[in-house]
Amino acid sequence: MSETGTSPEVLALRSLHAIITSVHEMEDLQGVLQTAAQGVVDVLGFEVAVIDCVDDHGYVEALAVAGDPDAVATMKSRRIPLIEILAEFDIAEPWGLLKFVPHDRLEADAETSWVPDIEPLDVPDAWHPLDALYAPLEGPTGELVGVLSVDVPVNRRRPGPLARQVLEMYAVQAGLAIHHAQERARLNERIRLGAAVRTILETASRELDLRTIIDDSFVPLADGFRCDRLLIRVLDQVDDQGRSGAGHAPGAGATYPPDLLDSMAPRLAELGERLSGVELLALGERIARECWARKTTCVVDELAVPPEDLVGPVDLALLRIMMTGLDATGVMLVPLGSGASCVGYLTLVRAAEGSAWTEAESDAALEVGREMGRVVHRTHLYQRERELVAELQELDRYKGEMIATITHELKNPLTAIRGYVELLSEQGVGGRGMEAIERNVTRLVNLTDDLLLLAKVSDPHRVLVSSPVPLGPLVEEVVDAVGVQAQRKGLRIDVARPERDLVVSGERDELARMMVNIVGNAVKYTPEGGSVTLCLEPVDGRAAFRCSDTGLGISADDLGRLFDEFDRSSNPDAQAQPGSGLGLAIVQRIVERHRAELVVDSELGTGSTFSVLLPLAP
Repeated sequence: MSETGTSPEVLALRSLHAIITSVHEMEDLQGVLQTAAQGVVDVLGFEVAVIDCVDDHGYVEALAVAGDPDAVATMKSRRIPLIEILAEFDIAEPWGLLKFVPHDRLEADAETSWVPDIEPLDVPDAWHPLDALYAPLEGPTGELVGVLSVDVPVNRRRPGPLARQVLEMYAVQAGLAIHHAQERARLNERIRLGAAVRTILETASRELDLRTIIDDSFVPLADGFRCDRLLIRVLDQVDDQGRSGAGHAPGAGATYPPDLLDSMAPRLAELGERLSGVELLALGERIARECWARKTTCVVDELAVPPEDLVGPVDLALLRIMMTGLDATGVMLVPLGSGASCVGYLTLVRAAEGSAWTEAESDAALEVGREMGRVVHRTHLYQRERELVAELQELDRYKGEMIATITHELKNPLTAIRGYVELLSEQGVGGRGMEAIERNVTRLVNLTDDLLLLAKVSDPHRVLVSSPVPLGPLVEEVVDAVGVQAQRKGLRIDVARPERDLVVSGERDELARMMVNIVGNAVKYTPEGGSVTLCLEPVDGRAAFRCSDTGLGISADDLGRLFDEFDRSSNPDAQAQPGSGLGLAIVQRIVERHRAELVVDSELGTGSTFSVLLPLAP
């Protein structure tokens, strides 16, 4: 009994209770382990205590050592395969939950991490320098989370039953505390990685520029994955089967940051390694494509080596050289992909010792790879779309130039033919043949005029020279222009216009041609005895010009291609009327040039209404 009447065992239990309470309240795993180890030394009467934690790679690492300074220096951060500890468990004497390995059960050539410099006592239960006592540390479901090993009892004797029970109690509580600390660490890790993934997803969802997305991803990637450096490689565009385009060289594409490979060159030169940047990029591409096919990452660090069927010995040696050039202890290569295509890869680099990648980090990195792969694929599609638009614009420009050139070439001979036809007519030469020539020359001249006008109003580089244009006088001119044709067919043309004229901004000649084409079509496709109604009115701050007729109408199929160049109606009655199919195409181009709106309301057999809404002049 002590001076206060309390036994040493009770005092030890009280001290253990205080230590365990503080251990359970701590959140930092390293702090939990060191406090637990120090408690064994201070309370349980051992000169050395070591706590090893089991990792995801089948190793145990000494994360906490307390007691003898020589033992601390020797054992700290020692890492050995878990199987070696379990092998000692197999030859141990079971002391309840504890495992005692007496020195005489060890192999003669057995290696030990540290041996105390003590002489055994000359008593039956003396502690031998090669004796070992382990306490497996288990989580709440019995999983092994660590091992507590103690050495050199202060009394130099093997612990008795009561001391063993106290050590068992401590081991149970220490195992639970370590389990809870590891769970907190895993939760914090998931939160950290989740924040990095969310940041990248948010950036990717609001950006289309690939370089901006990559630049904005560097900081969250570095923070979330605790890496010292990282490289993002975007490959050239590939097809749906993941094959590179023609002329693709291995490693072609963009690297971010651009100078990372250059920074490796001096280090590799110092080591006498001759490994070019192209070889490294080709290596990364080979591994990334295989990783994407398997939906996995490639991890190389102090503990992990990728499967040989993923990375062969030659490529693994190249990876090791690259890691040396980067002064790295671990790298994780993450494929960027979308669908069946690998479009790049992300390389995360760590330089600190003892910082192996976790399974959670690998899973999160693969999610980042999938999202960034979709971004790269989307950007490639967007880039391709812009290229196709540019090609179509160039083709349209070429078509316009070709039409204008051919039309100009046709204009001169047609003018000459028309002149000679008129000369022959004045000299009394006539007949059906001369009438046919004159009629077809007129059709060709009208066609060339339409083609020239279409090329003119389709030119995106031609500036619209606007001026105030009163619409009332323009409508009167249009009625005069089609009046003769309407009278021949017995059509009635009605005009409704406001008391105050509507004035719009635009080119007068183009607006006149737009109205002539619309009203001319109404007259052309309205049977004898029908009517055409023209209306001018203000609508929501704009001037509305409407042309309604009681003509043939337009089918739903024809409405879909109504403004295509050279398109003619599928209605046989409409096809019987002469025309080039350019009139409404010209109307649409003029409407677009004037930032106006064109609306067509028509049904086959019930007539049509064409409405043009033009911005009013200031």
